[in-house]
Amino acid sequence: MYDIVKITLIAVFFTTMSAFAQSAYKNSIEMEFVLIPAGSFIMGADRNFEDALDNELPKHKVTISKPFYMGIYEVTQEQWVSIMGSNPSHFKGRNNPVETVSWNDAKKFIKKLNEKENTNKYRLPTEAEWEYAARAGSVKTYGFGDDIGEFKNYGWVKQNSKARTNIVGQKQPNPWGLYDMYGNVFEWVNDLYADNYNISQNAIDPKGAAYGNNRVFRGGSWFTLAKNARIALRSFFPSDDKRSDLGFRVVMSAE
Repeated sequence: MYDIVKITLIAVFFTTMSAFAQSAYKNSIEMEFVLIPAGSFIMGADRNFEDALDNELPKHKVTISKPFYMGIYEVTQEQWVSIMGSNPSHFKGRNNPVETVSWNDAKKFIKKLNEKENTNKYRLPTEAEWEYAARAGSVKTYGFGDDIGEFKNYGWVKQNSKARTNIVGQKQPNPWGLYDMYGNVFEWVNDLYADNYNISQNAIDPKGAAYGNNRVFRGGSWFTLAKNARIALRSFFPSDDKRSDLGFRVVMSAE
């Protein structure tokens, strides 16, 4: 099954890259998006090759049934201020990611962004959408492979961040043109947290736990070691928690 999924991902990758120039979108506050195609992937960690935690297991096939636009960058402080009017971030910088924002705050931003753009298409990604976009066809520890020594080229983590956030988009993007998926700030996603994946053999557009008190965040941050910025790593906070290494990225429905 995994070989079939790998072939599917490779085909999707080349199709997507050939159409990349036609798939970008920019809104009124200069947020840039790229179209992520529908497809299937293997979600979760591979304990044979990764120092995986129990909540990253088991590996399982997930299908994202609809294409969606994903923010090329984490939401910046300038974009946040243009919608919300003030800057909550600890590490100030116009083009640094906004941080010290709760999940509730992120949802308020998105509500106001939808109102400004006269739409209802903007939202947080699901956890499955986030991992699918971060992998961009990869089944490795990171989107760029398994070599942790390459991390310095792709993300800001404890080893290279100088103990703070950095301007978005300075490192290399993943194959789908997304920057900072592996560091800078953790990113809130929409899902309620569950210790175990609620999976079936053919999970389609999973939405996370049906109930609970905690929301999932993904990716690494300026505060984490590179080994803890693996694609499969997942954690949670209550929806009102705020930290200087926690921000978010916006997606937009493609319909």
